[in-house]
Amino acid sequence: MTNYTDNTYSKLFEKQKLQQLKIGRTTYKERIKKLKALRVALEKTYKQDLRDALYKDFKKPQLEVDLTEIYTVVDEIKFACKHLRSWLSNQKVDTPISLLGSSSWIKYESKGVCLIISPWNFPVNLTFGPLVSAIAAGNTVIIKPSEMTPHTSKVMSKIVSDLFNENEVALIEGEVEVSQELLKLPFNHIFFTGSPQVGKIVMKAASEHLTSVTLELGGKSPVIIDDTTSLDKAVKKIIFGKFMNAGQTCIAPDYVFINDSIKSDFVTCFKKHLKDFYSENPSHSDSFGRIVNQKHFERLNGYLEDATTRNADIAIGGNSEAKQNYIEPTVVFDAPEDSKLMQNEIFGPILPVKTYTSISEVLDDINSKEKPLALYIFSSNKKRVNEIINNTRAGTTCINHNLLQFLNHNLPFGGSNNSGIGKSHGYFGFLEFTNQRSVLKQHTIGAVDLLTPPYTNFKQKLVDLTIKWF
Repeated sequence: MTNYTDNTYSKLFEKQKLQQLKIGRTTYKERIKKLKALRVALEKTYKQDLRDALYKDFKKPQLEVDLTEIYTVVDEIKFACKHLRSWLSNQKVDTPISLLGSSSWIKYESKGVCLIISPWNFPVNLTFGPLVSAIAAGNTVIIKPSEMTPHTSKVMSKIVSDLFNENEVALIEGEVEVSQELLKLPFNHIFFTGSPQVGKIVMKAASEHLTSVTLELGGKSPVIIDDTTSLDKAVKKIIFGKFMNAGQTCIAPDYVFINDSIKSDFVTCFKKHLKDFYSENPSHSDSFGRIVNQKHFERLNGYLEDATTRNADIAIGGNSEAKQNYIEPTVVFDAPEDSKLMQNEIFGPILPVKTYTSISEVLDDINSKEKPLALYIFSSNKKRVNEIINNTRAGTTCINHNLLQFLNHNLPFGGSNNSGIGKSHGYFGFLEFTNQRSVLKQHTIGAVDLLTPPYTNFKQKLVDLTIKWF
């Protein structure tokens, strides 16, 4: 493992810059070999180390580690290996008749030296997922993982140093100051996952060098339950999506809309499935994690205190334990619209619920806010589903479930405006780390060659014909 200091960041960057064309010329077979080595590291060599590290960082259950951290990256690797040859092939495109005598194609080339800044909530998934795309595209990469999950960062650092030379891929641990120093360097692309507030800082830094960016951000992702769906099934799925990783998921349901008439049934159903999932006391459950640190624990408790002092109703849960950074799965009704709970992305196991009498109220409410990263609809009414989708805007949408859209690598994943810029996963992630270079080759004399100065009446007629017919 290499210990980097701030005066070596630029040297490391220069090393990778010197290698960028060589790495960019590697074949699809060479890149697949690297991806397969990463797969072995995740699936076998370091699997238990990652499980242990994530438990030490915030008691993430082993099954959640396997499902949401390791499987997602391994699946990304398998998908890339299967399709990389075709992704890297030149893509022929049509050439207009006005350019007769030439052919055109798109060449997919690496962007160069890339920076990946990853978050703490899914540190393995959201570090190595983008890395797969960067490697597939033939880039060199510097990674800066979150300082909030130090045990996991140490294991990831070991994986990177074991598999790669630092002039190709390097991981730098450290506090926020490390990110600040790295952002001063003229990277060719930056892939950042985190909050919209920090995303603005990253984008501002990138603008100094006209660096392209992918910003995977977040926001308040709403859930709509209508009267045509099975309440029991919908609640069970929402509990799974909301309280996985103790709610610390960027696409977790942030707040729920239910019809006013089913409020009592909703609470009864929610209590039943919470008990089934996490027992009578979730603090004793091996299936429920913890808040990542004291700072975020206090933030979430502050949201609850702010809501309750303003007459919000805690219908379920509300208990916490500071020593363990534990917050019980909690459901809150009637939180004021200007409360911290309704103004900020929650990123924890607290679920506000709002009642409605007509879908138009819901649409107005959602459209009054920033575009969410995800919007969830539970309905059996196709017409209503289409009405909601056509009259809202969101980065992603899942119908009759939640979170699952993240797992389909054939879908682009990402937000819109405040919830993100750019897309990731599969081919879309490959494109983020790729320059689509346009190439035109002239084979024989063409029409344009007949239109050089001096301009004559005959040439003018040719131009007129071209404008009219071609």
